[in-house]
Amino acid sequence: MGMTHAVGKRGRNGCRGLVLGLAVLAALAIGAPTASAHHSYAMFDMTRSVDLKGKVVQFKWTNPHAWLVIEVKDEKGAPVTWNVEMNSPNNLMLLGWKRSTLKAGDDVVITVHPLKGEKAGGSFMSVTLADGRKMAG
Repeated sequence: MGMTHAVGKRGRNGCRGLVLGLAVLAALAIGAPTASAHHSYAMFDMTRSVDLKGKVVQFKWTNPHAWLVIEVKDEKGAPVTWNVEMNSPNNLMLLGWKRSTLKAGDDVVITVHPLKGEKAGGSFMSVTLADGRKMAG
């Protein structure tokens, strides 16, 4: 007497699909902490905002975040370079930004959530351009 095995509606490939599905879930679970850590604002003092008046040194239209480098004068008149993390170019475009919105040498006033501690950097909130237009980001 031979033994027969019942094959359900999934057929013999059902296990392969289940294993593949579990592998995808495991990969997503492993990658989740990395993705959430990337978008952490823990390094910024989100309870404070600082206005900085200065000149654009560089505007980097890059993924995953655009960057603004601005030179401001401290209370003694010495130049201080601030590196400011912005939103993604895709999100900035939805807010009316273009790659050419800011150029080196532009006079601007930006508002940032500053880095915690004494380093010159922050998370971008808005900019007031030389022509008076205010842009969020």
